Formats: sequence, C-alpha cells, structure tokens
Amino acid sequence: MALARNRRRERTVDYWPGFVDALSTLLISIMFLLTVFVVGQFILSREITGRDEVLNRLNSQINELTQLLALEKGSNQDLQDSVANLQASLAGAESERSRLQALLSAGSGGQDAAQKRIGAMTQELDEQKQVSERALSQVELLNQQIAALRSQIAAVEAALQASEEKDRVSQTKIADLGSRLNVALAARVQELNRYRSDFFGRLREILSDRENIRIVGDRFVFQSEVLFPSGGADLNPEGQTEMAKLAAALLDLAKEIPPEINWVLRVDGHTDNVPLAGTGRYRDNWELSSARAISVVKFLIGQGVPADRLVAAGFGEFQPIAPGDTPDARSTNRRIELKLTEK
Repeated sequence: MALARNRRRERTVDYWPGFVDALSTLLISIMFLLTVFVVGQFILSREITGRDEVLNRLNSQINELTQLLALEKGSNQDLQDSVANLQASLAGAESERSRLQALLSAGSGGQDAAQKRIGAMTQELDEQKQVSERALSQVELLNQQIAALRSQIAAVEAALQASEEKDRVSQTKIADLGSRLNVALAARVQELNRYRSDFFGRLREILSDRENIRIVGDRFVFQSEVLFPSGGADLNPEGQTEMAKLAAALLDLAKEIPPEINWVLRVDGHTDNVPLAGTGRYRDNWELSSARAISVVKFLIGQGVPADRLVAAGFGEFQPIAPGDTPDARSTNRRIELKLTEK
C-alpha cells in the first residue's frame, strides 16, 4: 500500500506544473477583463455625466428660446395690430382729403380754409405713412428673428437626439461589460470550486473513510465526539490529531491558491437540541457551539494557518441536518462543519 501511495504521489507531481500554468493564464485573463471593465466603467461614467450636463444645458436653452419666441410672437401681433390701425387711419385721412378737395372745387368761399385743412391733412398723412413704414420694418425684423429662433430650436433638438442616441450606445456598452464581468466572476467561482474539490480530496486521503467524518454537499463534517468531550469545547487529543492533519492540508493548498482569490475556511459549530444544565461552563447551546468553532480556529492558527483565512460561527441547535429527537439524530446534529468559500 505504501508503494502504491508513493506511485500515486509521483503521478500527481507530474501533472501539477501544467495545471498551475493553466490556472495562472486563466487568472491573468480574468484580471485583464476586470481591468478593462473598470476602465470602461470609469470612461463611460464620465461620458454619461458630461452628456447629462449637455442635455441639461440644451433643455435650458430650449426653454429660454421657447419663452423668447412667445414674447416675439406677442410683439409681432402688437405691431401688426398697430399697422392695421395706422392703415385704417390712413384710409380715413385719404377720404377726408378727397372730401375737402371736392368742397374746394364746388365753391371758392372757403378755399383758403380748405387749403389749410388740406395741407394739415397731407402732413398728417405723410407722418402716418412714415409710422406705417417703420412698423412694417419692425414686423419684417421680427419675422427674421422668429425664423432664426426656429432654426436654433431645430439645431438644439437635433443635438438632443444625437446625445440620446450616444447615451443608448453607452448603455449598451455598459450592459455588454456587465455580461463579460459576470462570465469572469462565474469562471472565478468555478476555479474556487476546483480548489475546494482538491481540498476535500486531500482530506479524504489524510483522514481516510471514517464514519464520523464525512462530506455533506460543499462541507466537510466532523462529529463533535471526535473532537470534543461531552459538553466541552476543548479539543481532545484525538481531535487535535485530526485538526493537525487538516491544518497541514490547508497550508499545502494555500500555497497553490492564487492571491487574487480571497478565500476563507469557515468553521461552523452545531449542537443537538438538548438544553445544557445551568451549572455548566456554558449557559446554552449557542455559547457551546460558538466556543467549539472558536477552539478549532485557534488551534488551526497555532498550526500556522493565517488568521485572516479563518472564520468561526456558532449555530446552536437551530441548523439540524437530521430531523427528530432520537439518539442517532442528535448525534448527527452535534458536529463541526468546514467550508472553503470566498469572503
């Protein structure tokens, strides 16, 4: 059996360099994708912020131009009304002059007075014509200004539509980068799963096939009787031996996991549903389960495992894996679970 194990180890050593090279290439690709995504997010956020400011300015200009256009239209209407009034007055003056000239032709008694009246009416008529011409010039100027305002509004609307189109393109790019990031993260999770499988495989080899040490899902489970005395949280000699093997396997694996993967080993303590006696060291199962998880973590730290790669948690009797109150169910529920995961 020893010879078979040595041969198996030799075969394992032959395959590891290629596996590590493949993992290194994968990690470099993931870091490149993450860098591209971060840079792209920064550039796109700056572009979107600048476009929002441009859109706000364009909307403000549209509002100002719309108000100015309304004012110009009002002024134009007033001038048109004035022109109409002047034209009516001009027509009246023309009629009065014609009437006076007719009177002048009919008799000579009031000729001098009629001549004076005609002169006054002619001067007033000339003045009205000048006012009318000025009003018509102002109307023409206002029409030109209104046409210019309409052109500006059309240009602003075109710029607004172009900006909205660019914004849609930017949103599409952001969605695409998000999809790429999700793919990269999924690949990273798969990579951690490979290390987790390797870790469990090594623990199987080290700890052999014992009934009170097993794998449940993605967790390695120790029955509490293997590690602790009844009601206690101090590792017994057998438990220290098993945990020393675990620490050696974990330190071996830590050398192979790239530093970019922020992994931790979570140690979860669980108890059965039998209440503790009030006179003991621990008041309830919460304290006992937490103390046992902490005891395992401290032992692993003493074996050289970095403290920042360990997490301890106590769940008391509230996360059973075997239903019922039978002795077998309670024994199954008294356990320490180990899970290799990300922070």
